[in-house]
Amino acid sequence: MQLLKAALSQLSALAGVWLALRGWPGVFDPRWAPVLQAAGAALLSRLLRQPLWWLPIHLSFFPAVLFAIGLQLPAWAYLGAGLLMALVFWGTVGGDVPLFLSSPAVAAALQEIAVQERAESFIDLGAGVASVAAPLAAAMPGLQVTALERAPLPYLLARWRCRNLTNAAVAGGSFWDCNLGRFDLVFAFLSPAVMPRLGRKLEREMRPGSLFVSSSFPLPGWPLSAEIRLADRRGTRLYCYRIGDQRCQANAGLPG
Repeated sequence: MQLLKAALSQLSALAGVWLALRGWPGVFDPRWAPVLQAAGAALLSRLLRQPLWWLPIHLSFFPAVLFAIGLQLPAWAYLGAGLLMALVFWGTVGGDVPLFLSSPAVAAALQEIAVQERAESFIDLGAGVASVAAPLAAAMPGLQVTALERAPLPYLLARWRCRNLTNAAVAGGSFWDCNLGRFDLVFAFLSPAVMPRLGRKLEREMRPGSLFVSSSFPLPGWPLSAEIRLADRRGTRLYCYRIGDQRCQANAGLPG
Protein backbone atom coordinates (compact mmCIF):
# COMPACT_ATOMS: atom_id res chain seq x y z
CA MET A 1 0.00 0.00 0.00
CA GLN A 2 2.80 2.43 0.85
CA LEU A 3 4.54 1.77 -2.47
CA LEU A 4 1.28 2.48 -4.30
CA LYS A 5 0.88 5.76 -2.41
CA ALA A 6 4.49 6.67 -3.15
CA ALA A 7 4.09 5.99 -6.87
CA LEU A 8 0.84 7.95 -6.94
CA SER A 9 2.50 10.91 -5.21
CA GLN A 10 5.47 10.94 -7.59
CA LEU A 11 3.48 10.50 -10.79
CA SER A 12 0.78 13.02 -9.80
CA ALA A 13 3.40 15.64 -8.93
CA LEU A 14 5.24 14.97 -12.20
CA ALA A 15 2.00 15.30 -14.18
CA GLY A 16 1.13 18.52 -12.38
CA VAL A 17 4.49 20.11 -13.15
CA TRP A 18 4.30 19.01 -16.80
CA LEU A 19 0.81 20.49 -17.17
CA ALA A 20 1.94 23.73 -15.53
CA LEU A 21 4.89 24.07 -17.89
CA ARG A 22 2.70 23.33 -20.90
CA GLY A 23 -0.19 25.54 -19.85
CA TRP A 24 1.77 28.53 -18.54
CA PRO A 25 5.16 28.43 -20.27
CA GLY A 26 6.01 32.01 -19.39
CA VAL A 27 5.14 31.72 -15.70
CA PHE A 28 7.22 28.74 -14.54
CA ASP A 29 10.95 28.54 -15.15
CA PRO A 30 11.73 24.95 -16.32
CA ARG A 31 14.85 24.97 -14.16
CA TRP A 32 12.59 24.88 -11.10
CA ALA A 33 10.68 21.81 -12.34
CA PRO A 34 12.64 19.26 -10.22
CA VAL A 35 12.13 21.35 -7.07
CA LEU A 36 8.41 21.80 -7.75
CA GLN A 37 7.96 18.09 -8.50
CA ALA A 38 9.79 17.03 -5.33
CA ALA A 39 7.81 19.47 -3.15
CA GLY A 40 4.55 18.38 -4.76
CA ALA A 41 5.32 14.69 -4.23
CA ALA A 42 6.18 15.31 -0.57
CA LEU A 43 2.96 17.27 -0.05
CA LEU A 44 0.85 14.57 -1.70
CA SER A 45 2.50 11.90 0.44
CA ARG A 46 1.41 13.74 3.57
CA LEU A 47 -2.12 14.11 2.21
CA LEU A 48 -2.11 10.35 1.63
CA ARG A 49 -0.95 9.85 5.25
CA GLN A 50 2.36 8.21 4.47
CA PRO A 51 4.81 7.90 7.38
CA LEU A 52 7.13 10.87 7.87
CA TRP A 53 10.19 8.86 6.84
CA TRP A 54 8.87 8.90 3.27
CA LEU A 55 9.40 12.69 3.05
CA PRO A 56 13.16 12.63 2.34
CA ILE A 57 12.58 9.87 -0.22
CA HIS A 58 10.02 11.98 -2.09
CA LEU A 59 12.12 15.13 -1.84
CA SER A 60 15.22 13.46 -3.27
CA PHE A 61 13.82 10.89 -5.71
CA PHE A 62 13.18 12.93 -8.87
CA PRO A 63 16.27 15.16 -8.50
CA ALA A 64 18.32 11.99 -8.00
CA VAL A 65 16.83 10.47 -11.15
CA LEU A 66 17.74 13.56 -13.17
CA PHE A 67 21.24 13.57 -11.68
CA ALA A 68 21.72 9.90 -12.58
CA ILE A 69 20.51 10.51 -16.14
CA GLY A 70 23.04 13.34 -16.45
CA LEU A 71 25.86 10.95 -15.52
CA GLN A 72 25.00 8.80 -18.57
CA LEU A 73 25.87 5.58 -16.78
CA PRO A 74 25.45 2.21 -18.51
CA ALA A 75 22.16 0.38 -18.04
CA TRP A 76 23.71 -2.31 -15.82
CA ALA A 77 24.70 0.35 -13.26
CA TYR A 78 21.08 1.38 -12.75
CA LEU A 79 19.99 -2.25 -12.54
CA GLY A 80 22.70 -2.98 -10.00
CA ALA A 81 21.78 0.02 -7.89
CA GLY A 82 18.13 -0.99 -7.94
CA LEU A 83 18.93 -4.55 -6.91
CA LEU A 84 21.19 -3.35 -4.11
CA MET A 85 18.47 -1.04 -2.77
CA ALA A 86 15.95 -3.88 -2.88
CA LEU A 87 18.32 -6.23 -1.03
CA VAL A 88 18.92 -3.68 1.73
CA PHE A 89 15.45 -2.14 2.04
CA TRP A 90 13.32 -5.19 1.35
CA GLY A 91 11.08 -4.36 4.32
CA THR A 92 10.22 -1.04 2.71
CA VAL A 93 9.69 -2.62 -0.70
CA GLY A 94 7.35 -5.18 0.83
CA GLY A 95 5.40 -2.91 3.15
CA ASP A 96 5.76 -0.32 5.87
CA VAL A 97 8.99 -1.07 7.74
CA PRO A 98 12.24 0.64 6.71
CA LEU A 99 15.74 -0.37 7.81
CA PHE A 100 16.60 1.34 11.11
CA LEU A 101 19.91 0.69 12.87
CA SER A 102 20.08 0.77 16.67
CA SER A 103 22.91 2.50 18.50
CA PRO A 104 25.31 0.76 20.92
CA ALA A 105 23.50 2.58 23.73
CA VAL A 106 20.31 0.68 22.87
CA ALA A 107 22.13 -2.66 23.06
CA ALA A 108 23.65 -1.68 26.42
CA ALA A 109 20.25 -0.64 27.80
CA LEU A 110 18.66 -3.89 26.63
CA GLN A 111 21.41 -5.82 28.39
CA GLU A 112 20.55 -4.07 31.66
CA ILE A 113 16.86 -4.79 31.10
CA ALA A 114 17.55 -8.46 30.33
CA VAL A 115 19.59 -8.80 33.53
CA GLN A 116 16.89 -7.10 35.61
CA GLU A 117 14.19 -9.27 34.02
CA ARG A 118 16.26 -12.44 34.44
CA ALA A 119 15.30 -13.14 30.86
CA GLU A 120 16.30 -16.45 29.32
CA SER A 121 15.11 -15.74 25.77
CA PHE A 122 15.16 -12.60 23.62
CA ILE A 123 14.05 -11.76 20.08
CA ASP A 124 14.69 -8.72 17.92
CA LEU A 125 11.88 -8.17 15.40
CA GLY A 126 13.51 -6.73 12.31
CA ALA A 127 17.08 -7.12 13.52
CA GLY A 128 18.81 -5.43 10.58
CA VAL A 129 22.53 -6.22 10.70
CA ALA A 130 22.28 -7.53 14.29
CA SER A 131 23.38 -4.22 15.82
CA VAL A 132 21.47 -5.24 18.97
CA ALA A 133 21.47 -9.04 18.78
CA ALA A 134 25.22 -9.54 18.28
CA PRO A 135 26.51 -7.42 21.19
CA LEU A 136 23.71 -8.67 23.46
CA ALA A 137 24.51 -12.33 22.73
CA ALA A 138 28.23 -11.68 23.21
CA ALA A 139 27.69 -9.97 26.56
CA MET A 140 25.16 -12.51 27.88
CA PRO A 141 26.14 -16.10 26.99
CA GLY A 142 23.25 -17.47 29.06
CA LEU A 143 20.63 -15.57 27.06
CA GLN A 144 19.16 -17.25 23.98
CA VAL A 145 19.07 -14.48 21.37
CA THR A 146 17.02 -14.65 18.17
CA ALA A 147 17.48 -12.07 15.41
CA LEU A 148 14.68 -11.99 12.85
CA GLU A 149 15.32 -10.17 9.56
CA ARG A 150 13.79 -10.64 6.11
CA ALA A 151 15.81 -8.19 3.98
CA PRO A 152 18.41 -10.39 2.21
CA LEU A 153 21.59 -8.31 2.61
CA PRO A 154 21.09 -7.28 6.27
CA TYR A 155 20.15 -10.92 7.00
CA LEU A 156 23.45 -12.15 5.55
CA LEU A 157 25.42 -9.52 7.46
CA ALA A 158 23.61 -10.48 10.67
CA ARG A 159 24.45 -14.15 10.06
CA TRP A 160 28.11 -13.21 9.61
CA ARG A 161 28.22 -11.10 12.78
CA CYS A 162 26.66 -13.88 14.86
CA ARG A 163 28.59 -16.77 13.29
CA ASN A 164 30.68 -17.44 16.42
CA LEU A 165 27.93 -16.83 18.98
CA THR A 166 26.48 -20.19 20.01
CA ASN A 167 23.58 -18.55 21.86
CA ALA A 168 22.49 -16.45 18.86
CA ALA A 169 20.22 -17.58 16.04
CA VAL A 170 19.53 -15.46 12.96
CA ALA A 171 16.31 -16.31 11.13
CA GLY A 172 14.88 -15.00 7.89
CA GLY A 173 11.27 -14.21 7.13
CA SER A 174 8.57 -11.91 8.42
CA PHE A 175 8.05 -11.34 12.13
CA TRP A 176 4.31 -11.48 11.49
CA ASP A 177 4.72 -15.24 11.00
CA CYS A 178 6.72 -15.75 14.22
CA ASN A 179 4.97 -16.83 17.41
CA LEU A 180 6.24 -14.64 20.26
CA GLY A 181 4.89 -16.76 23.06
CA ARG A 182 8.22 -18.44 23.90
CA PHE A 183 10.21 -15.23 24.50
CA ASP A 184 10.71 -13.46 27.81
CA LEU A 185 11.89 -10.21 26.21
CA VAL A 186 10.85 -8.89 22.79
CA PHE A 187 12.45 -5.86 21.14
CA ALA A 188 11.47 -3.91 18.02
CA PHE A 189 12.63 -0.80 16.17
CA LEU A 190 10.06 -0.63 13.41
CA SER A 191 7.70 2.10 12.20
CA PRO A 192 4.68 3.96 13.58
CA ALA A 193 2.61 2.51 10.73
CA VAL A 194 2.81 -1.06 12.06
CA MET A 195 2.56 -0.44 15.81
CA PRO A 196 -1.26 -0.85 16.14
CA ARG A 197 -1.17 -4.21 14.33
CA LEU A 198 1.92 -5.26 16.28
CA GLY A 199 0.13 -4.43 19.54
CA ARG A 200 -2.66 -6.86 18.66
CA LYS A 201 -0.09 -9.56 17.89
CA LEU A 202 1.72 -9.00 21.19
CA GLU A 203 -1.54 -9.19 23.11
CA ARG A 204 -2.46 -12.48 21.43
CA GLU A 205 0.88 -14.24 21.71
CA MET A 206 3.13 -12.97 24.50
CA ARG A 207 2.91 -14.53 27.94
CA PRO A 208 1.60 -12.47 30.87
CA GLY A 209 4.52 -10.97 32.74
CA SER A 210 6.87 -10.92 29.76
CA LEU A 211 8.22 -7.60 28.50
CA PHE A 212 8.07 -5.81 25.17
CA VAL A 213 10.49 -2.94 24.43
CA SER A 214 10.00 -0.61 21.47
CA SER A 215 12.66 1.81 20.31
CA SER A 216 11.37 5.30 19.41
CA PHE A 217 7.76 4.34 18.61
CA PRO A 218 5.17 3.72 21.37
CA LEU A 219 2.26 1.32 21.20
CA PRO A 220 -0.92 3.41 20.77
CA GLY A 221 -3.25 3.11 23.76
CA TRP A 222 -0.97 0.85 25.82
CA PRO A 223 0.00 1.81 29.38
CA LEU A 224 3.73 2.22 29.86
CA SER A 225 5.69 0.22 32.38
CA ALA A 226 8.69 2.47 31.82
CA GLU A 227 10.15 5.01 29.43
CA ILE A 228 13.94 5.02 29.23
CA ARG A 229 15.73 7.97 27.63
CA LEU A 230 19.19 7.25 26.29
CA ALA A 231 22.07 9.66 25.81
CA ASP A 232 22.91 8.55 22.27
CA ARG A 233 23.06 10.82 19.22
CA ARG A 234 19.35 10.40 18.45
CA GLY A 235 18.20 10.76 22.03
CA THR A 236 16.52 7.38 21.69
CA ARG A 237 13.55 6.53 23.88
CA LEU A 238 12.77 2.96 24.84
CA TYR A 239 9.10 2.27 25.59
CA CYS A 240 8.63 -0.75 27.88
CA TYR A 241 5.36 -2.66 28.23
CA ARG A 242 4.58 -5.42 30.74
CA ILE A 243 2.26 -7.84 28.98
CA GLY A 244 -1.03 -8.44 30.75
CA ASP A 245 -0.54 -5.77 33.40
CA GLN A 246 -3.01 -2.97 32.69
CA ARG A 247 -2.18 -1.24 35.98
CA CYS A 248 1.30 -0.21 34.87
CA GLN A 249 2.00 3.51 34.95
CA ALA A 250 4.93 5.38 33.43
CA ASN A 251 7.83 5.47 35.87
CA ALA A 252 11.56 5.01 36.02
CA GLY A 253 11.54 1.33 36.95
CA LEU A 254 10.28 -1.90 35.48
CA PRO A 255 7.56 -3.24 37.79
CA GLY A 256 7.31 -7.00 37.97
